[in-house]
Amino acid sequence: HVQLVESGGGSVQAGGSLRLSCAASGDSVRRYCMAWFRQAPGKDLEGVATINFPGDTQYADSVKGRFTISEDIPKTQVYLQMDGLKPEDTAMYFCAASRRPTNCDLDSTLFTVWGQGTQVTVS
Repeated sequence: HVQLVESGGGSVQAGGSLRLSCAASGDSVRRYCMAWFRQAPGKDLEGVATINFPGDTQYADSVKGRFTISEDIPKTQVYLQMDGLKPEDTAMYFCAASRRPTNCDLDSTLFTVWGQGTQVTVS
């Protein structure tokens, strides 16, 4: 099974940018629907973006036009480029993988593999 490790979180001022990375090991990300989710304190888990090979993407309305998900198949990495960050983007961000790439959706119940998360704080 694939294992996921996120990195790239941090603190940034509103309007700034961050790029999150998700390193996958144990399998190729092209076999999975990959996604980013986030959870703010006291709030439910929220789907942010999905991607499946060869590059179909989906975004939550709250991040469309600001966030970009991408994947580097040879490097087995998935990225989330976040531009125009807002305080409401503050959350723990998680990378997730689903072995059902044909059903790639912003539904957390579809994903069986999760990383440990990386914190993003926007002030």
